[in-house]
Amino acid sequence: MIKPYLKYILPVILPLIILLLPASSFGIEGLTFVEQRVIAIFVMAALCWVLEPIPIYATSVLIIVFELLLISDNGLWFATNGDPQLQGLLLPQSTIMATFASPIIMLFLGGFFLAMAATKYRLDVNLARVLLRPFGHRPKNVMLGIMMITAVFSMFMSNTATTAMMLSILTPVLVLFPKEDLGKVAFALSVPVAANIGGIATPIGTPPNAVALKYLVDQYSVSFAQWMAIGVPFVIVMLLIAWLLLNYLFPAERKEITLDIEGQFLKTPRAYLVYGTFVSTILLWLLGGVHGMSSYVVAMLPVAVFSTFKIIGKEDLKNISWDVLWLVSGGIALGVAMDKSGLASNAINAIPFDSFHPLLLIVGASILCLLMANFMSNTATANLLLPLVAALGASMQSLIPYGGHVVLILAVTFSASLGMSLPVSTPPNALAYASGHIKNTQMLKVGGIIGCIGLLITFAMLFLLNKLGLVGV
Repeated sequence: MIKPYLKYILPVILPLIILLLPASSFGIEGLTFVEQRVIAIFVMAALCWVLEPIPIYATSVLIIVFELLLISDNGLWFATNGDPQLQGLLLPQSTIMATFASPIIMLFLGGFFLAMAATKYRLDVNLARVLLRPFGHRPKNVMLGIMMITAVFSMFMSNTATTAMMLSILTPVLVLFPKEDLGKVAFALSVPVAANIGGIATPIGTPPNAVALKYLVDQYSVSFAQWMAIGVPFVIVMLLIAWLLLNYLFPAERKEITLDIEGQFLKTPRAYLVYGTFVSTILLWLLGGVHGMSSYVVAMLPVAVFSTFKIIGKEDLKNISWDVLWLVSGGIALGVAMDKSGLASNAINAIPFDSFHPLLLIVGASILCLLMANFMSNTATANLLLPLVAALGASMQSLIPYGGHVVLILAVTFSASLGMSLPVSTPPNALAYASGHIKNTQMLKVGGIIGCIGLLITFAMLFLLNKLGLVGV
């Protein structure tokens, strides 16, 4: 157990030591002063995200500020010690500041606007009511319906908001189960598990997906529809496995349950505008190859519509998850610094990766990501690993015969969302655990099994899709 005071000291002391060490001590040939400072910023970020002496979104803000101060062309006066030749190594301040308004941030902002409007006009609850009706009253079938609806909502809404909504729907049902009935545990776990898995299906489903998009550009570009073509089948398979696992581990003794969800679809002009905008945005995301607009451009349409017609007002803007946007932007800034400074490629070149089998690298990086994501924010995990993984994949195209760059990034990204073994692993887990119906050991067992199975399915799926020429070509 780390001493409490060390979590405040280590993120300060270690980066300072790195800054003071001679460049030759890092074992990277030709290490520049900019790269050395990026290493210090990376270590500071990693320690802050793991130890959490400050909020994780605040760490992202610090990353951007320290980059502006230490490695930008308009930073502190001692950045180059007055040497004009060193000035050329610095990053443009506009490049660093642009991470606050990256197209990926705008994509997430559009998703938040859709989610807020759907919640405000009760589209989510009414859809849940209608879609759960066909699943009857048998606990096993009702739980499958809940998991499906939760996963679908998590594709386009915040996983945390989806979990909170679905748990509120389940609350009156859970109290009907006898104390010793394990079915209550299955129902309580089904919501966070489905929310965590469902977010994998779309680029806006979970922040790690947005971080991955930063590295899936140019010849490696993956559109919204292409991502869903990969993510949705994966989510369907994982949901089925999770449902079978929960029923096997926690069988319900109660033979019948009833979900009483009240409400009806609103029929006001603004409500119809919300419904139409929601459907239109999703269709435009899926049909990007037809109309030519990128998913980032499409994401701005609901922002414009809902703002113009006062569906989302000034007070609603305060409820946007700005911390998530800042967290993602910090990860993007860290990746930009590692890439533009040359540190990522130099670090990869300094390690003899060509002596390892390429598939071993894919498996090793994914397992590392899964382990880290269980103990810290999956977004922070993706922010730390994906810049290195992207540089590794790009440098090994000739060595990885299975479309290394795209496969490697997708495998690691999916792994980040599969880390769900502990209450601290994801916000949906924390909400479900707070309900009081789940024990730590029960969550650990389910999350561990799903994580391991999910990794195997990820590898098999990406390998098959690449062989069919659909990924990594």
